[in-house]
Order: sequence, then structure tokens, then C-alpha cells
Amino acid sequence: DAVRDPLAVGGEPGLPAIDGKPYHLFSSDLNHTMRIVLLSDDYLSHTKFETRILIDNYREAPAAFKRNGKYYLITSGCTGWSPNSASCSMADSMLGEWQVIGNPCQGKDANETFKAQSTYVLPLQDTNSSFVFMADVWNKTNLEDSRYVWLPLNFAKGKPVTKWKRQWKPSLKPMISQ
Repeated sequence: DAVRDPLAVGGEPGLPAIDGKPYHLFSSDLNHTMRIVLLSDDYLSHTKFETRILIDNYREAPAAFKRNGKYYLITSGCTGWSPNSASCSMADSMLGEWQVIGNPCQGKDANETFKAQSTYVLPLQDTNSSFVFMADVWNKTNLEDSRYVWLPLNFAKGKPVTKWKRQWKPSLKPMISQ
């Protein structure tokens, strides 16, 4: 089974760790399942600790982050290069039980993730509530001409929310440690 859309999180130089441990998140089982696997200390292999989530939901492009002791995972549907609705899930631990909590995108084109696909969520320094939602804007007829979108991601009623902004300016620097 080929690994699709992998994301390794935790301990990368210059990037915040998620609970100080490295994880490998990826689509598997022909995109039927998302897997989260704890990596070895040297990041070179999987350990026996893993979980399979979002079974038969056909999700890809994982973007994981942590806030107030909860773990969040934004994913994209498997629709080739065509945009689709993002979905966010939440858990008490990376290898725990994940609950789907809905689309974090709001406003015009929210049902197509603003014509983009989740890539990463970057926490902002000195805050536990502000993040940057990073996404790929695929140009399926000319992949070399694909672009990116970075949008503010905040929380409302305990759930992550991002809205389209043509321009915005983060007020804080990216975190380098957690």
C-alpha cells in the first residue's frame, strides 16, 4: 500500500513539536484510511504504536496541531486535483479516538476550502489561540504554476475557524519551540 500525502510532525528543526514526539500521518489503504504512527527516536522507522482513523472517509493532506491539550487534524477529501470541503477532527491524544467536528472554513468558497487543500497549520508565538492555516492551490492543468494560501485560523466555540482574507498581516512571529 503506497503512502499518500505524508506529514511528519514533532521535533523538526525550527518547528514546534506536538507533545515532543515525532509522528507520521498519511493516507493509506487506497485512501480509505488515515494512519497516525509514532516514529522511532531517530525518525527512521515506525514503532508499533499507531492508530487508524477516518476509516472509509477518503481523506488526505493531513495538517495536525495542538491547542489547550486537544489535538486537531484538518484534512481534504480525495478528489484528485479538484478542490473540496475541508474537514476537521479532534482528539485527546495523537493516537487516541478522533471525532469529526466539521469544516473549519467559513464564508465564500468554504465548501471548496477556498479553492485550496490543507498543507500545514503553523502556531503563532505567545498565543494558544492563533494559527496560520497553510494550503496548496493546485493548478491541475499546469502543476508547476500551483500557488499557496496562508490564512488566519482562530477558534470560535471551541472549534477552529478560518475565513478568506484577500490580505492580512499576522501580529506575531512564528513559534520556534513549544
